[in-house]
Amino acid sequence: MHRDNDWTKRVVTLGLPQRAGALPSLPPAGDATDATLIGESLTDPDRFAGLFDRHADEIHRYVARRLDDVTTADDVTAETFLVAFRKRARYDLGRADARPWLYGIASNLISGHRRSETRRLKALARQAPERADGFEDRSAERVTADRLRPALAAALARLGAAERDLLLLVAWADLSYEEAAQALGIPIGTVRSRLSRTRTKIRRSLESHR
Repeated sequence: MHRDNDWTKRVVTLGLPQRAGALPSLPPAGDATDATLIGESLTDPDRFAGLFDRHADEIHRYVARRLDDVTTADDVTAETFLVAFRKRARYDLGRADARPWLYGIASNLISGHRRSETRRLKALARQAPERADGFEDRSAERVTADRLRPALAAALARLGAAERDLLLLVAWADLSYEEAAQALGIPIGTVRSRLSRTRTKIRRSLESHR
């Protein structure tokens, strides 16, 4: 328990988005899978630092895109790995890639900032309107955070929390349907049907802005 507390304090004091690998006291992850690092961390907590080093930057970029606030993204990213560290004994070691698990934790923490995210999207939606281009079913899965169009921002703001989380995990985190299902703890069939409904909503919203 003492070594667990030492590692937790170390993560809390890290200055994100600085990479954990820059700290000489952290052991290298090498070619070990995420599952291997998590399993080894059960007896050697410092091994979990390799997971942080490997994925913290990616999680931070995703959170920052969602919330448009680097300071908040720092906090949410650090908390994501603290929660993961504390729950690591429950991780399914049969899953070599821990990214879906980490994104799921991050999504839960982002939910605490849902109002801020929605306010940001609504503010973008109030910018000068522009013509919406043609929209195809899979266009919703190629949404980019950069130069987010007012019409698209308005469409995202109208989505429910579960719809937005799923869409952006696929679009911005580049998770597969299977990985998104793991991240959110829902069946793959739900992922497919929910994305289909979401694409329809976005298409109709964009068409109304033409």
